[in-house]
Amino acid sequence: MSNIVNLGLIQMTCSDDVQANFEKTLGYIEQAASEGAQIICTQELFKSLYFCQSEDFAHYDLAEDVSQDGSTVQTLSQLAKELRVVLIASLFEKRALGLYHNTTVVIDADGGYLGKYRKMHIPDDPHYYEKFYFTPGDLGYKVFHTQYADIGVLICWDQWYPEAARLLGLQGAEIIFIPTAIGYSMPEEGSTYDQSWQIVQRGHAVANACYLAAVNRVGFEVDPSTSLRASPSIALPASDDHMSGVGPNGESGINFWGQSFVADPDGSIVKQASRDRDELVICPVDLALIEETKKLYSFPYRDRRVDSYGDLLKLYSD
Repeated sequence: MSNIVNLGLIQMTCSDDVQANFEKTLGYIEQAASEGAQIICTQELFKSLYFCQSEDFAHYDLAEDVSQDGSTVQTLSQLAKELRVVLIASLFEKRALGLYHNTTVVIDADGGYLGKYRKMHIPDDPHYYEKFYFTPGDLGYKVFHTQYADIGVLICWDQWYPEAARLLGLQGAEIIFIPTAIGYSMPEEGSTYDQSWQIVQRGHAVANACYLAAVNRVGFEVDPSTSLRASPSIALPASDDHMSGVGPNGESGINFWGQSFVADPDGSIVKQASRDRDELVICPVDLALIEETKKLYSFPYRDRRVDSYGDLLKLYSD
């Protein structure tokens, strides 16, 4: 028998107005619920521009309390209860003075605060200077038991690590959600980077016999450390110009490639958003397919040789 759950992925451009971004997201949540979505996920750090393009102490002021008593969490909890939806929201957490995390909260359909996941893998690359802002997570990899499904959460850079997805799969995650902020930041990255991003995540769905939902932002965002200034977020057309970290007026920054998607346990794309515009993705998934897949294929868990994986605990096998 089928067990259909409707997912809602919010892919959007952001501006430098935090409150406007928040209200925009709340509007999308209400729209997603009106279209039948039961589990709704935001993109990474949805309340602001992707500020990690530069190292600026002023950006610490964007961080907030991400406990169940925090104002943003309380607003989301009230809305989740009102709409009877599960919410997965990516926020900049202020844990203590000088201690910050890239954190996602999970709120159940009754408004209950189920907990949070702190991003474990923190990049430090051109335009992605996250180690300046975020301390690596210390909560481990967690599965949240919501009213509609058992879900795991990773955040952006975590998506490249099969070990992280596996640990969620071993806990019975039916759907892995990955709020993301990724795009072209350097011309030399080439036109296939977004394909690599999608392929590796589709592989996680196959290897763990689960659904995977990746939610990315769109638009060009200027590197604030550059001297040139333009509109902080510009939705670009789908063209070759989108495949670089150069804006329409020659500005340095990131072209976020969108393409939020849902993959099923076979790795097939069930639904995918555009690469160049705001889009609300509503996607039904049948959780019964997970059980069928696990019965049909033995490789996800039965034939694992856990006795032979010791070297995974090493940084590198010399």
